[in-house]
Order: sequence, then structure tokens, then C-alpha cells
Amino acid sequence: MLIGIIGENCSGKSTLAACIRDAIGAEIITGKDYLRMAKSEQEAKRLFQEKLKRAVDGSNIIYVIADPEHIALLPEAAIRILVSADLDTIKERFSARMHGVLPGAVERMLESKHGMFDNETFDYCFDGVSGDAAALCGQLMNRSSLKAGITG
Repeated sequence: MLIGIIGENCSGKSTLAACIRDAIGAEIITGKDYLRMAKSEQEAKRLFQEKLKRAVDGSNIIYVIADPEHIALLPEAAIRILVSADLDTIKERFSARMHGVLPGAVERMLESKHGMFDNETFDYCFDGVSGDAAALCGQLMNRSSLKAGITG
């Protein structure tokens, strides 16, 4: 199963990815981690896309995406999950990552990027502030079982 977890910085993507990983046993790949697959970016991207295609019906991979251009790397059959959080929460979380200081330029960047995934299509939307990760994991596991033809 291939799952794309998509959302803005500090929306809760990594936390959700870890919960799903623990529930289904998956490899987590983040952002441009795929560049380690080859010396050239073009070859790395090609190899990564092949790996993602194989994962649709094979091993479990979670691809964590914070950059809209990386959505295009996901094959059509990937499960897409949007993780969202309100702007104040994102700013608060980002500030904590920066030891309590959120420079004005970073704040403006977060404001300008807020809502950047609003026009994308997703299979699931997850609230990165108060969402129930266990319930979403259950839905994903049920979906995987149904796809494999396993009934309980």
C-alpha cells in the first residue's frame, strides 16, 4: 500500500505517518529523501517513482509531502491523505522548532503557504490538531484488507 501524507509544515504529517507506520509496518520517506537513490536527480526521481508504483500493490510505503510539486510523484492509485491545521497552530509549532522565536519572514512565508493544498483531491482529510489517528489507521487497514480480498 502506498500512502501519500500531504500537508503544510508543522500540520502534523510526521506524527500521523509514525502512527500509521506503527499500525501497518511501513517505510516512511520524506520530501526529497529519494535523492539518495542515485547520483543524478533525474535518475533518483525515476527510481523513486518506480519504487512508489511497486508499493501500490506491494510493500507499505508512506511518502510525507510538504511541497506541492512532489504530489506529482505519486502514482494514480496511491492513497492521498491531507493533514491540515489552523494557521495559529502551525505558527506555534514552527516557533517551537525554532526555540520559541518565529522571525517575521518565516511567519509571512507560513501565511502565504497556508491553504496551498486546498485545490488538490484527497481520499482522506485529517485534522492534525484533534484528529483520531487510530481511527484513520483502522480505515486504512480495512481498505487494505478489502483490496487484498481478505474478509473477517
